[in-house]
Amino acid sequence: MERIKSLKNLSDQQKGSLLAFIAIMFITPDSLFIRLSGIETWSLVFYRGAIPFLVVLFIMLLIYKLNFFKILKLSGLHGLIYISTFAVTNIAFVVSVQNTNVANTLVMIAMAPMLSAILGAFFLKEMPDKKTWIAIAVTFIAAVYIFYDSLQLGNIFGDMLGLVTALGLAMGAVTIRSAKKKNLVPAAVVGKMLVAIFAMFFVETYLLVERNLWLVPLMCIMCVAIPFVLVTIAPRFIPAEEVNLFFLLETIIGPFWVWLVIKEQPSLETLQGGIIIILTIAIHSFLKLKNS
Repeated sequence: MERIKSLKNLSDQQKGSLLAFIAIMFITPDSLFIRLSGIETWSLVFYRGAIPFLVVLFIMLLIYKLNFFKILKLSGLHGLIYISTFAVTNIAFVVSVQNTNVANTLVMIAMAPMLSAILGAFFLKEMPDKKTWIAIAVTFIAAVYIFYDSLQLGNIFGDMLGLVTALGLAMGAVTIRSAKKKNLVPAAVVGKMLVAIFAMFFVETYLLVERNLWLVPLMCIMCVAIPFVLVTIAPRFIPAEEVNLFFLLETIIGPFWVWLVIKEQPSLETLQGGIIIILTIAIHSFLKLKNS
């Protein structure tokens, strides 16, 4: 009870930052799981839509019962926009990773905070402060530095889908921010259902064998279902660009998991740029929390 009371006493800045940080920590092993699974692209997209949809829908029905559908209806236009952006972002990310270097995809996603700041300033009239602009600029430059050598090795189709992913993240976060009083988690659940339905038109096989029998469900719950709920809630408390800043932690921590498990050595640029990203986000978050 004391922990629940202490959570309620947190400021909006503290709540939003905590939710975003926890979400990204769950996401960081995602690229490792995708690498380890090695299954066909659309099968992966299907399971990353279907399993989170069923898990979160079950939990939502337990919590809200039939009010789940009422909440979904009340989300209105914001809900429809979020369903669309959420579905497109989820599909674009997986197809991008499968059609270009992971590095290229992550560099494109590094543009999400900047895009969020621009969209937020234009649609919500929330002009980011100087500290946030500096953090966005520094982390983006660091991300490009990390993957500079690999930028020329990607496939243009995969790269463009990486950009679509970044734009989808930005649009989704701004949509949530503009509907702070609405619960858009049910809309995200529907978005996951659409991801699975869309993938069904292209799936070659639904068969999971050997370690994929547990690896794929684990990935879908830990790296997809839990984070998407937290990321859907976080922008209700802090600006969209600040939520997306936390996504850049995956730039350094994701390759670390790959190195730890399959011994794929991170480059010197990854370590140097990653330290800059982590320090920048830590300092930015500290200053924001101090002001709150």
